[in-house]
Amino acid sequence: MIRKSTSKKSTAIKICGITKTSQAKSIAQFKINAIGVIGVKNSPRFVAEEECIKIFNEVEKVSSEIEKVFVIANEKLETIKCINNRSNPPSVIQLHGDESVDYCRELKNEFPTIKLWKAFRIKSINDLKIISQYEKDVDAILLDAWDDKSLGGTGKRVPKEFLLNKTFQAPWILAGGISAEIIPEIFSKLRPDGIDASSRLEVSPGIKDLKKVESLVRKIREQN
Repeated sequence: MIRKSTSKKSTAIKICGITKTSQAKSIAQFKINAIGVIGVKNSPRFVAEEECIKIFNEVEKVSSEIEKVFVIANEKLETIKCINNRSNPPSVIQLHGDESVDYCRELKNEFPTIKLWKAFRIKSINDLKIISQYEKDVDAILLDAWDDKSLGGTGKRVPKEFLLNKTFQAPWILAGGISAEIIPEIFSKLRPDGIDASSRLEVSPGIKDLKKVESLVRKIREQN
């Protein structure tokens, strides 16, 4: 569950770009808050429908409290309406493309029982200005680093100076180049409601180094 922090002890942890059921189970056992699976076909971490369902089923076996996040980008609404027919649908849809406010509103109406997170790729401080338009129509916002070749999973970081003294109405999640080593630096200046990590924890795209995942989780819990 990602919610607005009311104390220092509430930063949620999401591990994204999971591609293997065995890793999903192991990572879920670290008592994280959310696991993300990529449904963007040109991503090196793309997971097909059948495997995505298996991963979410494995997470559900460990804990029904862990958010099952399905990450998509610039999809036609018609192509994602079938996900409610799954035996174990995602608990969150994360939009990682250039989706409009109207798109978010329509998707929220289509899936009232599924949470909606909207990602924003931050290239300059001006990119933060459009976020307020979305906040009342989504359940959380995710801030990731800009890259001209990839929508995410690049290992690049959002400049922290952009976020100093910045507040949001919706819960906000920090992504981009997250690893255990930089957590103390992040928490010394910022207090995100959630932390989202992927590429810096990997052996190769979609394959996590479980020791790095565990180290990240432990470091965040220490800071909290």
